Amino acid sequence: ANPAQFHASNGEGYQFLADTIIELDTLNPQIASGLLTPLTRWHRHEPNRQSLMKQQLERILTDHSPSRDVYEIVTKTLK
Repeated sequence: ANPAQFHASNGEGYQFLADTIIELDTLNPQIASGLLTPLTRWHRHEPNRQSLMKQQLERILTDHSPSRDVYEIVTKTLK
């Protein structure tokens, strides 16, 4: 609940969340998919942050084999 740090201009907050989702996805896909919500709202932000958020969503798909739950949300969000 720290929007200033989550939306840091360098994207560290988005990267931290993506790292957490990737780690949790192997343990509990339902929790991991629930944590995706802030990144699914990428279209509400200015272009630089949109790009940073989309990069992390793409990384979630490519850095590991996501669960069905995570895969479904990420692919729908990126369409």
